[in-house]
Amino acid sequence: MFEHEQVVIRTGPRTGLPVIIAVHSTALGPAAGGVRMWRYPGWRDGLADALRLSAAMTAKLAAAGLSSGGGKTVVALPEGTELDASRRRDALHDVGDAIAALDGAYSGGPDVGTSPADMAVIGEITPHVFCRPAEAGGSGDSSPHTADGTLAALRAATRHLYGTRSLAGRRFGLIGFGRVGAHLAGLLAAEGAELTVADIDPDRRRAAEALGAAWADPGEILGADVDVLVPAALGGVLSERTVPRLRCRAVVGPANNQLTAPGVADLLHRRGILWVPDYVAGAGGVIHAVTSELHRLGPDEARARVAAIEDTVTGLLDTASRLGRTPAEAADALARRRVEAAA
Repeated sequence: MFEHEQVVIRTGPRTGLPVIIAVHSTALGPAAGGVRMWRYPGWRDGLADALRLSAAMTAKLAAAGLSSGGGKTVVALPEGTELDASRRRDALHDVGDAIAALDGAYSGGPDVGTSPADMAVIGEITPHVFCRPAEAGGSGDSSPHTADGTLAALRAATRHLYGTRSLAGRRFGLIGFGRVGAHLAGLLAAEGAELTVADIDPDRRRAAEALGAAWADPGEILGADVDVLVPAALGGVLSERTVPRLRCRAVVGPANNQLTAPGVADLLHRRGILWVPDYVAGAGGVIHAVTSELHRLGPDEARARVAAIEDTVTGLLDTASRLGRTPAEAADALARRRVEAAA
């Protein structure tokens, strides 16, 4: 049975590019999700991405307790395509037309291949966008809020493992020192944590070492002797091949799609490694943006919703331990209950 409420596939009138919007669920409220502009072998690959990511967005927002459903936009660029500034602007306006036609059922935010500035361009066509730059009336860069939410998840995991939410003296292996990773590293350093950082860009080494972090080769960080491994870059880091190399007690990070297959969560569980689902640990950015821009709540409430990730993770870990389930199963069950209750 097809589980999405609505899937729109349009040829952009300005560019001829496929614009795909998947609205997975509006049971909890109008859908929200990123606008991804990426290269695919064919448009059907972009459609598959939109379907998968929109369903994950429903789970993310439901687990966070927000009154929003999940959606996703994909602009499926043919492989090898490079957009100049004018054609990129046209593509964003094509997205704006497609979002506007849904009449408020879905709002889009930044994702792979797009930025807050791009949301301002889409906002020239439709008001149903979020994470525009602050000067354009939006909430701006979501990276600091994603980092704040991940820190909250790390506190909950640390308390579950060690009986205290204090991060001082704990050893963290951070994979990725981009916008979110660098923010998170600064927060962890301020907490007195011991950091080992890896990134594919060697130019980021100096900034990491300025925080007191040790630098590791990206190929070695998975086997680092740390308390918690923190994926903060691209997904797919946890697989049947890489999990046996882990020497940590937990994996908690904001990177999306960390598992190469759902069964890897069971493999982590059998090894006694705690895994907090990425869509819970990394939800801070979207929680802040949706709360402040789409739900029109104040900054204090938005920050409180991000901080509440600690309570959400604590509840999930307690439930998983009590029922003998994985945290992934507990999170999926929580999201499903909230959506079904609303429906």
